[in-house]
Amino acid sequence: MRRIPGGVPRCRALLSARPLPRSAKTKGPRVTEPTAPKPIPADLPPAELLVCVTCKSASVDTEGGVEAETRPGAQLLAAMRAQPAPAGLRIRAVECLSNCTRGCTVALRGGGDRWSYVYGNLTPAQAELVLDGAARYQAAADGLVPWRERSEHFRKNCIARIPPLTLPEEAPHV
Repeated sequence: MRRIPGGVPRCRALLSARPLPRSAKTKGPRVTEPTAPKPIPADLPPAELLVCVTCKSASVDTEGGVEAETRPGAQLLAAMRAQPAPAGLRIRAVECLSNCTRGCTVALRGGGDRWSYVYGNLTPAQAELVLDGAARYQAAADGLVPWRERSEHFRKNCIARIPPLTLPEEAPHV
């Protein structure tokens, strides 16, 4: 990246010189931290929160052999099980979600009619945040939690969004 006079990287200077497109100007409410989750409809199937217990973080010494209970993924699972689980949510340990470079990883799934998600870069201290996100997911009939209702961590650390098994046979909107 080349620098222009004044020490500002060239691409940043170009970005700051361009006016925002009309659609990017804020007219509606600002994005804030989410409010309380919606109540769960009684007819929804239960959701599952899958927690990778083999996840390691870069700060954990893997040379000396890491005990299973000291792995960050196992600690996250223990922290979540120490709190009351949201209604209709089953928390399960899984061996590996193949997201090793992005720390603790969880997946949310809820039957054949819901979208599923994989989230990463979690820490054991974020157990409450994960349970809140899982409660919001459980309350969404199709699994699609509105963007503004997701926590900032869930907005920025979604690894994958997986379509439901019973995906309608309609053309995608491109």
